[in-house]
Amino acid sequence: MPAPIVFYDIPRKANVPSDNAWSPNTWKTRYSLNIKGLPYRTVWVEYPDIEALYKKLGVESADKGPTGAPIYTLPLIYDPNTKVHVSDSAAIARYLDKTYPDTPTLIPRETDALHAAFQRAFAAVFNPGNGGFSWLMMPETYVRLNPASQGYFRRTREEWFGTTLEELAPRGSQKRQKHWEAVKAAFHEVAGWLQAGGQERLFFLGGETICYADIVNAAFVGWIRNTFGEDSAEWRDVLSWDEGRWGKLAEAFRKYESVDEGSPLEL
Repeated sequence: MPAPIVFYDIPRKANVPSDNAWSPNTWKTRYSLNIKGLPYRTVWVEYPDIEALYKKLGVESADKGPTGAPIYTLPLIYDPNTKVHVSDSAAIARYLDKTYPDTPTLIPRETDALHAAFQRAFAAVFNPGNGGFSWLMMPETYVRLNPASQGYFRRTREEWFGTTLEELAPRGSQKRQKHWEAVKAAFHEVAGWLQAGGQERLFFLGGETICYADIVNAAFVGWIRNTFGEDSAEWRDVLSWDEGRWGKLAEAFRKYESVDEGSPLEL
């Protein structure tokens, strides 16, 4: 059994450790680790500490912003078995496939190019540039973060969107309804991909085989459920979309949703 991988994740307000995990991007890696059955331990990192963590570890940022400046994001893992750091959820999935070939494969070699294309298409569908998922979720995410992260999150997101978080999707507004309809349309488009050729699939590879594209889907479905709650009108609405497809996907991923207690970052 390999030594536990260190998994850096972003916490939020929670009464129990299992509610700490919320970010769709880090959930992609948590799902990946859980599906593969690899041992790991979580280190919880507040937003303002992510850049300091990268610099302390000597890890280069995988992303750059509009000005070319590095953007420091999670997930990030450290594998003590190989003494390697890897950031970006897709890169982590590929690393885990290569390093632990005796575990379930997330990105089969013959689908590698298709997965790369899927990521670009999925991002374009869910964030078209004029409203949708991010506009709806940013304000909801902000109020659920720990105080240590809220100031950083507000400042950076308001710079990105050019407006206050409160103005992105005010409750009860037509703007919010428009964003929600865009989210519904995005999921419906992805459902169309899964029905290509007249076949009804829950997973992209068909049958019971889960791949990384399914993990991406499940992470975004889970973001809605985990943010608004299973008793919310929003989640009940999602359950009605596309003949109940997204509720079925969420249920299929339940067994991969274990969250360890973890420990806070010590810089």
